[in-house]
Amino acid sequence: MEANGIATVGISIEKKFTEEVKPPRTVFLKWPYGHPLGEPGAIKQQRAVLDVAFRMLETCETPGEIIEPGYAWKRHKYE
Repeated sequence: MEANGIATVGISIEKKFTEEVKPPRTVFLKWPYGHPLGEPGAIKQQRAVLDVAFRMLETCETPGEIIEPGYAWKRHKYE
């Protein structure tokens, strides 16, 4: 997709593998396996993750960049 001009963003919960694979851009969250977008039914939390990912499409200038928004699992208040 990237080669055809379609930008992609991955959402990862395993930083070691992300660093090895080197995708074009990634949002890394230190969250439990199976929950890359957040807790089931937590719409504000899930939307916050997607907002970070979409923003990265506009702002990322370094190939392979990994950003960490710093959201703490079940301890961050999402507005």
